[in-house]
Amino acid sequence: MKYNFGAGPCILPQEVFKQASEAVLNFNNTGLSILEISHRAPEFEAVVDETLSLIKELLNVPEGYSVLLLQGGASLQFTMVPMNLLAEGQTAAYLDSGAWSSKALKEAKLFGNVNVVASSKDANYTFVPKNFEIPADAAYFHCTSNNTIFGTELFTFPKTSVPIVSDMSSDIFSREINVADFGVIYAGAQKNMGPAGLTLVIVKDELMGKSGRKLPSMLDYKVHADNKSLYNTPAVFSIYASLLNLRWLKAKGGVSAIEKENIEKSNALYAEIDRNPLFKGPCNKEDRSRMNVCFVMENPELEKPFLKFAQERGMVGIKGHRSVGGFRASIYNALPLSSVQALIDTMKEFAENNA
Repeated sequence: MKYNFGAGPCILPQEVFKQASEAVLNFNNTGLSILEISHRAPEFEAVVDETLSLIKELLNVPEGYSVLLLQGGASLQFTMVPMNLLAEGQTAAYLDSGAWSSKALKEAKLFGNVNVVASSKDANYTFVPKNFEIPADAAYFHCTSNNTIFGTELFTFPKTSVPIVSDMSSDIFSREINVADFGVIYAGAQKNMGPAGLTLVIVKDELMGKSGRKLPSMLDYKVHADNKSLYNTPAVFSIYASLLNLRWLKAKGGVSAIEKENIEKSNALYAEIDRNPLFKGPCNKEDRSRMNVCFVMENPELEKPFLKFAQERGMVGIKGHRSVGGFRASIYNALPLSSVQALIDTMKEFAENNA
């Protein structure tokens, strides 16, 4: 038995794997594989239509927003956001709360001025900065909602008249959000939406085409919106697998239902970390991520023995990011509570053996 706590391309429901594998051989009885079907075929246009519809339904996307199915990962959005939103001479406000927000602001500096309104870098990103001011004349405010490497999450967003842009790669669809509070939401699909290769962008229509720049077509939100995400060949298989996963999420009761499960899973694991004398959590408790539970050993010499112990019991992907060490259990939507319980039991057993 394997328990997949991987943080990157991650766990998806078994039924999604089964349905996707069947489509690889024969998609919707067309006699063609989903890997070879034309993205202009009516059968695949129906896939795009349903995927967009489910995204809007599950996230309650209001009128006045476009939902885009792009490629290039969230990392390309580090560039597309300032290209599309930051006019010459303007300044963008950025919250530096982790490795990915740091990379995002680095890219933004190529297109205009950047004001880092707050940072937790000096504390190794163990907390989410609060009580900062966003200049009223900022073109937009950018934040990363969940920090996969350091294990922190923004549970409240600032109230501001400035458009909020958020990288939600690792907690999109894991909790309820009010899309109307944001100007742009973007997310790599490979955490809670589907396999790698697809990037979701939700952009307020009134923000498109306002930078004053002549943009390359592939980097222009409006071009993709006008072409219903079919300006070029999209990530066909990733979109289809995401559709299957979104159907699964809807059948479970949608985002509100999965949020309750995610709270239960994370609370159980954090309770063991706080109870067990061999482990501790490095992040501020109020900022602890529900998606990426990071922890370390009280005695660093026990890290390698515990990793080996856990791997022997089927735990996959719990080694911490190379930049911070320790351990990280990513407990995305499709990971069941039983897997979290298996990790808790492993931690308990290891503590008993090393008392």
